[in-house]
Amino acid sequence: MPAPTVPPRFDVETLRTLAGDRAFVRGRDYHQAGQVTILSLDANRVLARVAGSETYRSVLTGTGKRIRGECTCPAFGDYGFCKHLVAVGLTANDATSAGLPPSSNPLDRIRRHLRGLDIDTLVTMLTELAAQDDALFHRLDLASITAEGDDEALLTRFRQAINDATRTNGHVDYGEVDDWAAGVEAVLDAIADLIPAGKAALALRLADHADSRIGDALADTDEDGQGSGLLEQVAALHLDACRAAPPAPIDLARDLFEREMEDEWGRFSGAAETYADILGEAGLAEYRRLATEDWNRLPTLSPGRKATYGADTGRSRLMAILDFFAARDGDVETRIAIRAKTLQNPWHYLQLAEFCLSAGRPAAALQWAEDGLWLFEDDRPDERLVKLTAKLLLDAGRPEKAASLLWKCFTRQPSLDLYRYVHGVLGPAFRDRAIDWLRGKLAKAVPGNGWDFTADLLVRVLLEEGLVADAWDTARRHRLSDGLLLSLAAAGEATHPGDALVIYAAHIDKLVEQGGNGNYAEACRLLARMAALQAPAAQAALVEKLRSRFKAKRNFIKLLTGTKA
Repeated sequence: MPAPTVPPRFDVETLRTLAGDRAFVRGRDYHQAGQVTILSLDANRVLARVAGSETYRSVLTGTGKRIRGECTCPAFGDYGFCKHLVAVGLTANDATSAGLPPSSNPLDRIRRHLRGLDIDTLVTMLTELAAQDDALFHRLDLASITAEGDDEALLTRFRQAINDATRTNGHVDYGEVDDWAAGVEAVLDAIADLIPAGKAALALRLADHADSRIGDALADTDEDGQGSGLLEQVAALHLDACRAAPPAPIDLARDLFEREMEDEWGRFSGAAETYADILGEAGLAEYRRLATEDWNRLPTLSPGRKATYGADTGRSRLMAILDFFAARDGDVETRIAIRAKTLQNPWHYLQLAEFCLSAGRPAAALQWAEDGLWLFEDDRPDERLVKLTAKLLLDAGRPEKAASLLWKCFTRQPSLDLYRYVHGVLGPAFRDRAIDWLRGKLAKAVPGNGWDFTADLLVRVLLEEGLVADAWDTARRHRLSDGLLLSLAAAGEATHPGDALVIYAAHIDKLVEQGGNGNYAEACRLLARMAALQAPAAQAALVEKLRSRFKAKRNFIKLLTGTKA
């Protein structure tokens, strides 16, 4: 009796979907080349090293189609699921199907080996490794000082370790950033170890020093995301230290408020909420007082009045702080008033109206939305604000006003997307009115040298509505864009094959004249499409004509040879 088939740990098609076809193929190549070393494989997690141009650490969790992963490669930081994770998944599948026992995991094997060694041997191994690995050396060095030194000695030694780890000597190249960041992380990890050791207050002082040093050092590094990770690690360290040894609430509130307002990285955004349990009511009250004082000094911004340069960030941060407190109190009116202090453009009115609607205030939402449209009626219509206002009008039982508003927006800023939206709201009557309006506008237009936007839009609308014959009639009398001509030809292959052939032939000539392998391939694709629209003799004659006319374009002739005649 054959052995039962073991299902793969990770669904292969899901790996392909997550990574994309190209990254999947590269990852499969890495797997087949044996470039993956599984370090640990258990029921919940796979840890591996993947060797390529560099060696990266990859982690996969989950099973079947529920897959998550992380990788230390730059591609993961930029694009997400990468080829290394694919390679790890496929290698883990092989290990699962082979029924490899947990003892085959290198890390498990190493653990068992180390447990059998005496302390002196372990000490020798670690010290030899530390002599070769700066990050490990700093970690062990600082751990030994923590166990033996007093607070002042620790402060001095840790500050020096921070200075040493963050030193850039003027510049850190991209290829050296990972090692530099690893050294800094090791020191931050050692500072974090002070907290459970009962030295949280010291850790808090050191976190501030590390924050300053890292911020300055990042200007000298070609970092690609590692810097923000280090600063986030410091912010997390600050929070943990405050929880373990809470500062005086008023002092903490003032410190956090300054950080939230001044930190260019935004790491302390929402600090009042994050630190609420540490601040307590007294600290929160002080935080609110500080924000309110600064907010009250700011002017009300209305259309045409701009904030001073650089003030927008501070204004938005104060707004977020006060909105948190108002939301905490359940005070909708104050939240509306906060937003109403900054109404410079249609987007601000849209945001305020949407907030009112979400807060169960549709009447207020409509009032603010209409105010925004009225104040900016001479400007280009903001479609988002127009659509929201129309919806609110319809909900309020005012369909005529909604229809008038949407029609006005369409005639001032016509587009196919807006046509589709308004048609969906107002129904078939809008279709005929819009088509008639576009035709009238086109009749009054002065012919120019290029294609006409109104003609293009009219043809797109006609095609949208299945009025292909009307679209062709418009196309014969007005110049259209190349892309639309191709769409028209495709739509009219069954009803207007002769016209479609003329458009395809003209576009083929243009593509080949422009040159480039991509254009040549597109030209041959269109040529093959033409074969279904005309007699074989006519198709063969066209191919020969192209071969003769463009004989100097050798790459095109190579592609043409394989095209259906």
